[in-house]
Amino acid sequence: MNYRTVLSTFVLFGSVVAAHGQTLGNIFQATMGESGQRTAEVSTEQLKRILADQSAVVLDTRPFREFAISHIPGARNVAAKPGVPMSAYVSDVAEIGRLIEGKRETPLVLYCNGPYCGKSKRLAEELLTAGYTNVRRYQLGIPVWRALGGLTEIEAAGLRHVVANDRTAVLIDAREVDVFRTGSLPNARSIPRSGVLEGKDVGEVKRAKDDGRLPMEDHNTRLIVIGREVTEARYVAEALAREAFHNVAYFRGRFEEAQVVLRP
Repeated sequence: MNYRTVLSTFVLFGSVVAAHGQTLGNIFQATMGESGQRTAEVSTEQLKRILADQSAVVLDTRPFREFAISHIPGARNVAAKPGVPMSAYVSDVAEIGRLIEGKRETPLVLYCNGPYCGKSKRLAEELLTAGYTNVRRYQLGIPVWRALGGLTEIEAAGLRHVVANDRTAVLIDAREVDVFRTGSLPNARSIPRSGVLEGKDVGEVKRAKDDGRLPMEDHNTRLIVIGREVTEARYVAEALAREAFHNVAYFRGRFEEAQVVLRP
């Protein structure tokens, strides 16, 4: 989703609010506000709280490859319902049952590819039909999550796919410079965690903007941060997301795991 589409979506939110005569606190509290849906929506603010306190199982309702390439941290994914064409893709309710050990009262939050994606709605209907009693949707989905500064995780399978197929993607090595110089991943660029400071346009991130390590003429570029371990990678990824790069993912494993994944 590009910024024009995101802006149109936000205008839609404003129209919905105005039509209902309500006051919206901020964009993080927004939902689509659609009528005629049997499942409630959660806002970005609510989803962040749900993820933090683990009060619901968050399900990414997209195909596994999409999930592996980029998903909201903490989300789960299950296989597709058998025999369904890709145009009508829906996750397998039976697989969800196994994931939550048959407890149909388990709180579930579904998301997919944003306001115009039907995967979450289709799955929500199938879950209700199967007797699930606590199903909600983050209908804004992963495009708006990213537009609002949200990070995503990339799995090993996703990392392998992106490096093989997306020549525009930029790998960021968050380890210290002296370690980076002893060997890194193919075409990786160094932005060491120790040089990443709190705030905007400061420290190593500002230098990376100015010297070409960061793609300043295309903020849609996929940035993948890999660190010595996941907390290091996530810290640097969060800093990049605050700099208006809205397609930032971090690898959820150790650097050595990424090396194995990308080994020819």
